[in-house]
Amino acid sequence: MAFETTIAPRPPYSLALSARMKSDATRFLRDGVLTVALEAGGASALARVRQRSDGRLALAVESPHPEAAVEKLRFVLAADDDHEPFLRRFADDPLLGGAVRRLRGFRPLRTATVTHALLKAVCGQLIQAKAARLLEARLLRSAGTPCGELRLPPTRATFGGHSSAGLARAGLVARKANALVRISREWDLERLHAVPTAAAVARIERERGLGPWSAGMVCLYGLGRFEQGLVGDLGLVKLCSARLGRRAEAEDTRELLAPYGEWAGLASVYLLAGAGPSPGLRPVRRSRRPSVQAAAPRIARSASGSPVKGSSPPSGPVAGAADVAG
Repeated sequence: MAFETTIAPRPPYSLALSARMKSDATRFLRDGVLTVALEAGGASALARVRQRSDGRLALAVESPHPEAAVEKLRFVLAADDDHEPFLRRFADDPLLGGAVRRLRGFRPLRTATVTHALLKAVCGQLIQAKAARLLEARLLRSAGTPCGELRLPPTRATFGGHSSAGLARAGLVARKANALVRISREWDLERLHAVPTAAAVARIERERGLGPWSAGMVCLYGLGRFEQGLVGDLGLVKLCSARLGRRAEAEDTRELLAPYGEWAGLASVYLLAGAGPSPGLRPVRRSRRPSVQAAAPRIARSASGSPVKGSSPPSGPVAGAADVAG
């Protein structure tokens, strides 16, 4: 029988906004209920989450260790984070204010493991958003541990025990497969929870094939840190280009995010969400009056990276950043 309880997330909090279009091989949202597979206390767990009319989250957890599963769920749901200071500080920001006012209850859902955030970053480099999601699901279904109709979030053992060639046969290009296997075997990503964000970013960026966008993905979704922005994200590059009147570079996105300081990561996803189609949020309608916001639906729908230097920006939704190290 499921263990049932309720938790009160720090307001404002909207499960519908936070979980929309966030389904993957480890979770799905259907009819307002988010179903999540995860590991807690050394055993698999399956949880169902819905938000009640009073704002509380009702949890039904099937696990031998329900208390541990609930604790992990609180992290995945970002239930205990307080982003009210972010909302107050930037409510009148000329670029971010509209999204802040419209999407007050939105918080990016986290991955249950840091390895899963790394997988999303690796899959999302320089390919279309839909293709990235399909590739991630294919890799998890071939290498991951089943939990009902879902898969448990990957750990270092998930890919450390596989060959690069096997992952490449599943669709991951050889360079990315080598990086994922090498990192899984050589160090424990979960230990990044215990180090400051700057140190975590530096450690990630030292890895071949990873860069600032991947570091931002891991910090935001794997570690639950709001201060590391998605530098080089293609959506932000396009937003910078519209504002600057020229083709922007990754460094322009760093300057764009600099004023948001310790909130740069959260500002990244709010800028992408408010600017146009973005993972987890409904597309914003075009305004009839020309403005940056009106032009923004042309921006990529997902966290995406800057184009390879010397080439034209890819058209259509792109999933990842150009984190290809030389």
